[in-house]
Amino acid sequence: MSDRGAFDTDVVTLTRFVLEEGRKAKGTGELTTLLNSICTAVKAISTAVRKAGIANLYGIAGSTNVTGDQVKKLDVLSNDLVVNMIKSSFTSCVLVSEEDEHAIIVEPEKQGKYIVCFDPLDGSSNIDCLVSIGTIFAIYRKTSEGAPCENDALQSGRHIVAAGYALYGSATMMVLSTGQGVNCFMLDPSIGEFILTDRDVKIKKRGKIYSLNEGYAQHFYPDVTEYLQKKKFPEDSSAPYGGRYVGSMVADVHRTLVYGGIFLYPANDKSPKGKLRLLYECNPMAFIMEQAGGMATTGSQNVLDIQPTNIHQRVPVVLGSPDDVQEYLAIFKKHAK
Repeated sequence: MSDRGAFDTDVVTLTRFVLEEGRKAKGTGELTTLLNSICTAVKAISTAVRKAGIANLYGIAGSTNVTGDQVKKLDVLSNDLVVNMIKSSFTSCVLVSEEDEHAIIVEPEKQGKYIVCFDPLDGSSNIDCLVSIGTIFAIYRKTSEGAPCENDALQSGRHIVAAGYALYGSATMMVLSTGQGVNCFMLDPSIGEFILTDRDVKIKKRGKIYSLNEGYAQHFYPDVTEYLQKKKFPEDSSAPYGGRYVGSMVADVHRTLVYGGIFLYPANDKSPKGKLRLLYECNPMAFIMEQAGGMATTGSQNVLDIQPTNIHQRVPVVLGSPDDVQEYLAIFKKHAK
């Protein structure tokens, strides 16, 4: 075996990749610095997640976050890590976190031009049973004049500069798009770097898996019920779709990206506006999906076209392989008449 086979001396790290992209775009390097700071937070969260039992970080911290989920201690730690790392990179002015009711305005002496919306630990209710959890983020530019404020974060997903998620699963992976396709990076713990493993990822045009919480079946709207019926009992005698649902958005969306298929968290009688948050869950995932050749819709419009009115706004979401989403949309439109 050659030396190169034993140890690659020219690996493409996430930092190197983003630097190269930035150089092509004649950027200032500020986005690279910001993404680096997010990477550092993700590495720290990854370590904390893996040691959650040992370090006594799991278990309820005793308070509830703004969207009603019971907060785990690991949530608090993750939120602090992301906030502190981004602030100390001098690249952002407004931070929107799932954990904080109001937007965080960065101190004037540390401000930069970017706005970051993030869910520091998505799926945290799964911590205690060791199911995959993740971090989701979307980055925007400040477009207004004057001092930064919460309203600066109320931009549609079409203005996203970069978005991605980290998945803390059997390995830790970062999936990132800066608007030039989707790339996947695996954390190599031996050198503490994210290594490019999958370049320009594309989703299949059609998959064989549907993913949603069927526990809400009695509350489903007729379009969702009809779509599921078609997947389970196909009229053309083709094989029925498999059902897979982790209950951790990052895990379910990542599987959809890798294997194809459809992920649904639609509106229902209990949650007529949907349940997932637009700014830091649906928008980043919709951006990744579209960049990978997939689709993301609420049924009535593309997720990325929504003009937010509130930083914690909830929306219905259906995303995944284009042919699968189109098939759902045809049924949605039939019922919407």
